[in-house]
Amino acid sequence: MRIRPPAVAGSFYPADATALTRMVDNMLAQVSLPAGVHASRIIIAPHAGYIYSGTTAARAYKALPAGTRKVAILGPVHRVPVHGLALPDCDAFATPLGTIPLDRPLCDELIRMPGVGLFDAAHRSEHGLEVHLPFLQRHLGEFSLIPLLVGDASAAEVGAVIDRLRREQDLAIIISSDLSHYLDYTSARNLDKRTVTDIIGRRMLHNHEQACGATPINGLLYSLQSSPLDPVLIHLCNSGDTAGDRDRVVGYTAIAFQEPVHDRHR
Repeated sequence: MRIRPPAVAGSFYPADATALTRMVDNMLAQVSLPAGVHASRIIIAPHAGYIYSGTTAARAYKALPAGTRKVAILGPVHRVPVHGLALPDCDAFATPLGTIPLDRPLCDELIRMPGVGLFDAAHRSEHGLEVHLPFLQRHLGEFSLIPLLVGDASAAEVGAVIDRLRREQDLAIIISSDLSHYLDYTSARNLDKRTVTDIIGRRMLHNHEQACGATPINGLLYSLQSSPLDPVLIHLCNSGDTAGDRDRVVGYTAIAFQEPVHDRHR
């Protein structure tokens, strides 16, 4: 079996399984969903080090429905340029908590779609998908994985992949993205509020200054153009609120895309 080993254990999150389990379980236990948010198969969640964005991410994972058995994660590339969307050429991803098998039949089907290919090098040192996995292992238990790194793909190309993923039963989609980077605290809060307002209003993001995952976010919005799913804000903060100084901060949000709640009395 070809296994992609963890690349950022010991930096973005603890490398020791006991310490990692304790940290993840504590974060999941200390957060809850706000009123009006219910189970959602599609979420946006951040991908920074756990001390910075872990509690925001934990809130997003809490929205994933029980019984989720497949998880597709689409996130931006940080280290290796990618043309289109890249899947790894392996059978499983490993974390200190164990291995997660890829859904190879579904991955093989996606590879045949326009703009999707195998590119192992892009995945080797990438943190943007990996950091979600220990949380998902603790929250969901066993599941299979579809890990997609998104490079210079169009919203239509990403949207087509998401359209296909949405047809799968018991599958959740995570769009991995942080928001603004290295602005002062007040400037970041203002820009991040506008970015979240754009996403909730289903307006495409203009650039990666708003979100490093702007391309997968725009692909999601493209896919959901005619969908009744409601984008709902779960949480918004930045590293100045958690574990960093306020001179140069990074923004984080958790957003769920949920079925609309109809008034039964009408």
